[in-house]
Amino acid sequence: MGDPIRVLIVDDHALFRRGLEMVLQAEPDIEVIGEGGDGHEAVQMAGDLLPDVVLMDIRMPRRSGIEACTAIKDAAPSAKIVMLTISDEEEDLFEAIKAGASGYLLKEISIDEVPQAVRAVHGGQSLISPSMASKLITEFAALAKRSEERTQQVPAPRLTDREMEVLRLVARGLGNREIARELFISENTVKNHVRNILEKLQLHSRMEAVVYAVREKLLEIT
Repeated sequence: MGDPIRVLIVDDHALFRRGLEMVLQAEPDIEVIGEGGDGHEAVQMAGDLLPDVVLMDIRMPRRSGIEACTAIKDAAPSAKIVMLTISDEEEDLFEAIKAGASGYLLKEISIDEVPQAVRAVHGGQSLISPSMASKLITEFAALAKRSEERTQQVPAPRLTDREMEVLRLVARGLGNREIARELFISENTVKNHVRNILEKLQLHSRMEAVVYAVREKLLEIT
C-alpha cells in the first residue's frame, strides 16, 4: 500500500466534522490531516498542509466554500476538492464546477459512502450526487440553446471518434471503469483518452469538458 490519501475537512459544524473524521480515520488508506471551520481557514490550511483531497461545505462564515475553492486551487493546485453540502441549488453547483471542484455531493448521502468518494476523486474521477446530475444535464441543454446565436470565433479543437465516444460516456456520468467496460478497452486507455481530451480543450476537469462540449456543439444532450 502506498502513502495514505491526505484529507482536509472544512465545515462550520464541529459535530459533522467530527463524524467525518471518525469515518475516514477508520480507513487504512486515508489520513485526516486537518479540520477547518470556514473558507478562510480552508485556504490557509490547504496552503500549509497541501492535502490530496478537500471535503468542504459551501455555506460557511467569513468566506464561502466556492470562494475558497478558487483560492485553494491556486494555493494547492494538485488538491481535489469535493463540495459536501446541503445546498441543492443549481447556481451553487455550476459555480462550484467553475471554481474547480471535482465533486458535488449532498449531505443526504450516507456518511459511510464518503471514503469511497474520497478514493474516487483522488483517482481522477468527478463525482456528483444523482439528484444534481439531472439539473446539470438540463443546464447543458440550455447552454447549447443559448449559444446558437453566438458567433464561434475560434474553431473547436478536433477530437478523435474514440475521444468523442469517451466524452459522451463521461457526460452520462460513467466512471473510468464503466467506460472501459462499455468500450471494451482498458481503464488505463480510458484515462489516456480523458487526459487527451482535457489537454486538447485546455480544461481541468471532466465536468468542464462536458460543459464545453455542449456549448461548442461537439456533443448533444437530449
